[in-house]
Amino acid sequence: QVQLVESGGGLVQPGASLRLSCAGSGIPFSIYTMAWYRQAPGKQRELVAVIGTADNVDYAASVKGRFAISRDNAKNMVYLQMNSLRPEDTAVYYCKAGVATNYWGQGTQVTVTS
Repeated sequence: QVQLVESGGGLVQPGASLRLSCAGSGIPFSIYTMAWYRQAPGKQRELVAVIGTADNVDYAASVKGRFAISRDNAKNMVYLQMNSLRPEDTAVYYCKAGVATNYWGQGTQVTVTS
């Protein structure tokens, strides 16, 4: 009954921007810590950004200053604004709800290439 759906990925050139969205159903985002992870081929899944229930945020060092996570609890949505994209940002990006949970979306592909 819990469903998370990511969208907004695509193929872009270095320096471009993308805005990813995560839409939830069956789970109220307002009471959950939310996070974005990414996984590139042959690599482990890594935490990119996290936003707590009090809107406290944290980022991986590799994206700090370029990415911004935000939430809209009224819409049950979480976003990831990605600016100044680099080829090394290429990955499938996943939305996760909660800490001691296993609530994941199916992912959205981001490809950054010249």
